[in-house]
Amino acid sequence: MPAPASLRLTTYYNMIQIAQFDYIWLLLLIPALLAGYALFVRSKRRALSRFGDVSLMQPLMPLVSNRRGWLKVILLCFAIFFFTLGLMRPQMGATIREMKRQGIEIVVALDVSNSMLAEDFRPNRLERAKLAISKLVDRLRDDRIGLIVFAGDAYVQLPVTTDYVSAKIFLSSISPGIVPKQGTAIGSAIYMSIRSFTLQSEKSRVLIIITDGENHEDDAVAMAEEARKQGILVYTIGIGSEQGKPIPLGNGTMLKDKDGNIVVTKLDEATLQKIAAAGGGAYTRATNADLGLDRVIDDIRNMEKQEMASVVFEDFNEQYMWFFGIALCFLLLETFILERKNKWFRSFDIFKKTH
Repeated sequence: MPAPASLRLTTYYNMIQIAQFDYIWLLLLIPALLAGYALFVRSKRRALSRFGDVSLMQPLMPLVSNRRGWLKVILLCFAIFFFTLGLMRPQMGATIREMKRQGIEIVVALDVSNSMLAEDFRPNRLERAKLAISKLVDRLRDDRIGLIVFAGDAYVQLPVTTDYVSAKIFLSSISPGIVPKQGTAIGSAIYMSIRSFTLQSEKSRVLIIITDGENHEDDAVAMAEEARKQGILVYTIGIGSEQGKPIPLGNGTMLKDKDGNIVVTKLDEATLQKIAAAGGGAYTRATNADLGLDRVIDDIRNMEKQEMASVVFEDFNEQYMWFFGIALCFLLLETFILERKNKWFRSFDIFKKTH
């Protein structure tokens, strides 16, 4: 595979973000701690007041310091504050990497109509197609891939991207229920695919349609011709058998027509061959051993590859360790400050009044 033609790094030091906002609720511990300590001081004064005037009793307790108690609580609040900020993972200094890639844009249009549940492929047509697409994604390096799902309508499942991990995640979530309107609108899928290609890929565009070919909705051949005019090669892969198979609906039942007859879905090779011919590509018949995607990819590897810019956002630089360090300093300071006055350090009492 060709290496990226160029690489440019740009760092933005003014970009700041918080990675985990969930920990912000820990800040509620601060007002709770202050309120709790205030109630504790108040209850302690009430207890002392039972024995007499608190101001008159103060000289009898020379080592007691209320201000030191408040100082320790405030230092603990600062420690909680900075510790919480550390848990929230502040990040800054994001690096944006822009690479020039030599590759091909591939859009896979996958039929998700009920007929793709037929079990002439194991475990069924749809799952077998998803497995083959997943293996195709594993072969990609500098190419882009997008996913279109279609039945009675067509929808973009994944915009054209180089994020192969996301492609496999979106692929795994595909099921017949993802498109509410049943049918097989191949023309609509081609139209949606045309709109999905980027402007950067004027010469290296490939559309791969995986279906049983039973088109019931529109003129797919005319749309394939339009795609060819826009520089898109249309390949078709027929999945199914000529004999056909019933469509299982679960619980041992099969799909039936309005007359109560079991619907048998068959591969329509003639339609798929016409679509591929109009789109300047080729038709491949899938088998249980090989869906045919490898042969299609080997064919399009000989195409002129288009240089495409790809911008990738790198991870932000983590800053949490600074906040943990500040929190630790406040905790150590709170630990070293005694709530009672120490006779060895009384001369260093920062609260001592001077005259």
